[in-house]
Amino acid sequence: MTINPTVERVTQRIAARSLATRSAYLQRIAAAKECRVRRSLLGCGNLAHGFAACQPEDKTALKNQLSSDIAIITSYNDMLSAHQPYADYPSQIKAALHQVGAVGQVAGGVPAMCDGVTQGQDGMELSLMSRDVIAMSAAVGLSHNMFDGALYLGVCDKIVPGLLMAALSFGHLPAIFVPAGPMGSGLPNKEKVRIRQLYAEGKTDRQALLEVEAASYHGAGTCTFYGTANSNQMVMEVMGLHLPGASFIQPDDPLREALTAAAARQITRLTEVSGQYLPLGKLVDEKVIVNGIVALLATGGSTNHTLHLVAMARAAGIIINWDDFSDLSNCIPQLCRIYPNGPADINHFQAAGGVALLVRELLQGGLLHPDVETVAGFGLRRYTQEPYLSAGELFWREGVAKSLDRAVIADLLQPFAIHGGTKVMSGNLGRGVMKTSAVPAEYQVIEGPALVFDSQHQVQPAFDAGLLNQDCVVVVRYQGPKAVGMPELHKLMPPLGVLLDRGFKVALVTDGRLSGASGKVPAAIHVTPEAYCGGLLAKIRSGDRVRVNGHTGELTLLVDESELERRQPEEPDLSRFHLGCGRELFGALRESLSGAEQGACCIRF
Repeated sequence: MTINPTVERVTQRIAARSLATRSAYLQRIAAAKECRVRRSLLGCGNLAHGFAACQPEDKTALKNQLSSDIAIITSYNDMLSAHQPYADYPSQIKAALHQVGAVGQVAGGVPAMCDGVTQGQDGMELSLMSRDVIAMSAAVGLSHNMFDGALYLGVCDKIVPGLLMAALSFGHLPAIFVPAGPMGSGLPNKEKVRIRQLYAEGKTDRQALLEVEAASYHGAGTCTFYGTANSNQMVMEVMGLHLPGASFIQPDDPLREALTAAAARQITRLTEVSGQYLPLGKLVDEKVIVNGIVALLATGGSTNHTLHLVAMARAAGIIINWDDFSDLSNCIPQLCRIYPNGPADINHFQAAGGVALLVRELLQGGLLHPDVETVAGFGLRRYTQEPYLSAGELFWREGVAKSLDRAVIADLLQPFAIHGGTKVMSGNLGRGVMKTSAVPAEYQVIEGPALVFDSQHQVQPAFDAGLLNQDCVVVVRYQGPKAVGMPELHKLMPPLGVLLDRGFKVALVTDGRLSGASGKVPAAIHVTPEAYCGGLLAKIRSGDRVRVNGHTGELTLLVDESELERRQPEEPDLSRFHLGCGRELFGALRESLSGAEQGACCIRF
């Protein structure tokens, strides 16, 4: 099979750009393997502390080097629907490990917050920073240096990227990521959006809105729309870090428990003790990172991964940027319509053929690298298979050859669009990203007057006062990483969606974030340099004309250079956004965050 020339060219470009950093990373994990403390060489007090709470048979096993000790890093809490199923995973994993003569220890827990709970609230300003906190928290657990491999339990937005960043810092250890699956389908997303917009217009009350939201988010598992949580699962499976077919099995399906046990058994086959040693840092190479980007683009996944994949790749010594996303997007067709890119949810995607069918189509088109390591063995073709149970035993078989619902998964000959749906925006305002896959083509181009806000909380009152009833470009600035931690701005979507429905042409420009649930409003997001760091966003005035073109990628402030040179940046007092809800604890971390295109990361790898 011939690899698409653009995919090959971008991969080689990344490898050349990363030559020094990747080499240094591989040397570092090789040294960690050679120098890591073996349990038999730990001081007696160290080792005794390490297994003090274990059962007698586990203590005996941990005294020697013949049994693997597997770290379990969990993001369990029972407030997040996606992470609530993890309550019983440690006991399931330990039982499965005992079956193959290994030991499992919960090495640490990491925080896991829900952006759905914190949207528009003060806590949202901790959301992106929580990714790096998760990475550091997982590293604390792994630093006990007792382990031969690790299993990572995480699903949602910042949790999986943070866990992978930590796992790659301990890249000399084998690793498998263990998902928990989506909740069952609830109220259709289109109806939820309709009621949200009615509420934004004051045409329905809070109780009606709450009933609709509760009917949509109604049980254990990830939210069923194609936001960052489900994009995480898609990307991780196509990168070969899940077992094949593990991503979208619902939490209460018997197949889910079987896959969890299988992941526990499989990790022992990858350890040094097994003789088939496969460290994570070797598995995740440039081809694997490109495969992850391709999966994201082909499915219209979350724009948050234009931050997360950058940070995740850097943790492996691999340097990617938005040009890589843009060039790949030009050759990757959109093969999926999952809300907000269409009416279907992630369960419909799974029923139509799921990841196995997607991988099959992309491999046939030469759009994925097949010759990569995975946790299931060498070669990505293993991921065209799907798991099933027969007489209670877990097996894999070839997935469907053709889509069972062409309204959800298309084939390469008749894609939903020839473009992957992630457009890099650039111009004198800086660089940003637009998710075009969810935005009708006729909405993607606008030139109009700017309406400038220094906080997302200023927009709804302006909407209520009728000030937005015009063609306009809504600019929400001072939302970037160093300013306020780069919160998601989904509270803006209902009022802006109403403006579109009223016939106005409207776009959003911001140095803040939106995720995979961005919807139909054209939005140039993640704009960098951010206003707080001297970006031109700080000089925009309401009434200035701005051009946003999602077809060409243009993002331009149409003001003479001489006028812009005379202007002084408008710098609001942000101190009120740095206090309360724990935000005061994150000051040093917030100030150390890199720019959006560098992953908005405080960790220096």
